[in-house]
Amino acid sequence: MRVLLISLLLILMPGYFFAQDQSGKLAAARVGIESLIAESGAEVVGVAVYDTQNGKMLLINEKVSLHAASTMKLPVMMEFFRQANEIKTGLEEPVEVKNSFKSIVDGSVYQLNQKDDSDDLVYRWIGKKMPAIKLVDRMITWSSNLATNLMIEKVGAPSVGKLMRNLGAQDIRVLRGVEDTRAFNAGLNNTTTAYDLMLLLKIIAERKFIGRSACDRMIGILTAQHFNQGIPAGLPPGTRVAHKTGEITRHNHDAGIVFPLKNRPYIIVVLTKGLDDRKRSDKLIADISRTVYLALRQ
Repeated sequence: MRVLLISLLLILMPGYFFAQDQSGKLAAARVGIESLIAESGAEVVGVAVYDTQNGKMLLINEKVSLHAASTMKLPVMMEFFRQANEIKTGLEEPVEVKNSFKSIVDGSVYQLNQKDDSDDLVYRWIGKKMPAIKLVDRMITWSSNLATNLMIEKVGAPSVGKLMRNLGAQDIRVLRGVEDTRAFNAGLNNTTTAYDLMLLLKIIAERKFIGRSACDRMIGILTAQHFNQGIPAGLPPGTRVAHKTGEITRHNHDAGIVFPLKNRPYIIVVLTKGLDDRKRSDKLIADISRTVYLALRQ
């Protein structure tokens, strides 16, 4: 009921939740961010910022749909927690670890290449069972592709999509697992917008998804992220960030909740497309992150 109510309010009364900051701190940051984007040479940069202090936003290309890369693992985690809460199976439910998946195009079998994965721990469990919450943790903190495919198979991509629509995230598409080449060739890709990722993180940050304990657990997992060259790199050392990165050819993204020491948290999402050099796109995300942080702390 809570999920449905949130969805209806977001769709029917978007202004109730969000108000673009036209003259405040975020508006001042916009000039600097637009300059960074112009100088970067990126094809597209989507930015969405939400200040939980006053409900104000900064939005740039926020509705442009891009390849989601590993940011789609955030919706998968949310659907897992929803199902665990609804079915009452428990987060520790054992899941058989295997490296064999079916393409959504024709059901043909494919496998993941361990060398292309950012995490090899889950591969050591093939043929055994691993607690579901452990797979979720590896999916987020190490961006494990094998853990991701196992979790998508468990919760079901259509269920993830349904949850996204119910939450008001109208443009996120989670269609398939990682390395489904036949689906990729058919143009069936996972996509997202900066706005939708901001919306999901806002709901978690404000403890409006399922319940406080579930949101706290998800924030804890996101905070343990091992890839910190984006949003965290633009912040003072030690600043807590609960975030999920995503990277694929010429795409580099980061989406997170920032917890400044003296202010309430804020949400920041930066999606980039068109930069071949990962270091350049990392720096762009970090510079945008720094600009937002400095603006909000004034």
